[in-house]
Amino acid sequence: MSIKAIAREWWRSAKPSQHRLLPLPRRRAPPLRPSAPFSSSPDDNGDAEFSGDGLQSSRLKIFDRDLKRKQRDRAAWLMRGKDDFVDSVAENLLDRLEDCRKTFPTALCLGGSLASVRRLLRGRGRIEKLIMMDMSFDMVKKLRDSENNILDDNLETSFVVGDEEFLPIKESSLDLVISCLGLHWTNDLPGAMIQCRLALKPDGLFLAAILGGETLKELRIACTIAQMEREGGISPRLSPLAQVRDAGNLLTRAGFTLPGVDVDQYTVKYNSALELVEHLRAMGETNALFQRNPILKRDTALATAAVYQSMFGAEDGTVPATFQVIYMTGWREHPSQQKAKRRGSATISFKDIQKQFGSSS
Repeated sequence: MSIKAIAREWWRSAKPSQHRLLPLPRRRAPPLRPSAPFSSSPDDNGDAEFSGDGLQSSRLKIFDRDLKRKQRDRAAWLMRGKDDFVDSVAENLLDRLEDCRKTFPTALCLGGSLASVRRLLRGRGRIEKLIMMDMSFDMVKKLRDSENNILDDNLETSFVVGDEEFLPIKESSLDLVISCLGLHWTNDLPGAMIQCRLALKPDGLFLAAILGGETLKELRIACTIAQMEREGGISPRLSPLAQVRDAGNLLTRAGFTLPGVDVDQYTVKYNSALELVEHLRAMGETNALFQRNPILKRDTALATAAVYQSMFGAEDGTVPATFQVIYMTGWREHPSQQKAKRRGSATISFKDIQKQFGSSS
């Protein structure tokens, strides 16, 4: 019997007194600030500011950005010299530059897999000036120290410590913005993408790769089962991620033209679930939710690894982990770009096409 059926039977068999509705306390709406300037950032008390027309900002705090910065600091010292998964994502993202005849003299690379993007760029896009930006000082320092190992004398590289949510870039100053596995940790993803669009010159290109909702589905299942068994309930251990169907809407909402979205799914094998967790730490991809449980019991962690192995383990003893990567492409509007025809402007109907080609089949 389903949960809905059980609930329906309980409701019918319950006493009339059990059907009584409890009155909710009435709350006063907060007063509006008619003279407040527009801002999408939180104020000193952690609340969202009000816009000039009296409407509250829709920005929500889902991720602890200060914790994410510390995780990025740790990842700077833990990251491997070469990561096959991260390199594959960066390579596929940069391949899109080879499909463009346009050159991109000034480019910005945001957070995420900065080292892989810098190493694999290899002159693609004919970039002359590259700005590498990350919220972690340790990550930026490590990138700057490793710059001498990259043999590319024609590329002027700058390093900036900054937050993707508050882009410290002048408007209409960039030809290209690249973000490889970084934007999915922003609290306001559409707002961050809008800032990227504003930083681009007309006909500038935005390239991004984010993790999709099917990422680490095996670990989600194992965590849920282990927590239910050991603790009698569940707490969020993995962050929510965007779905594929949302990616196109994000590009359109951010104001990009000619939006393009495609998806790749990677399966990475590990010796155990604990090795997977170590890899996530080295990537800076561990849990940064505000509503997280900061304590993970040893029994729960071991139970998660055991459930993971028993449910998804292969014959050779390894365990697979799924990573869904969503690639997004968008351009800042320019008069030279192709545009869709106005509705109703067609000069031929589908019936005429069917009459012309349908008879031959």
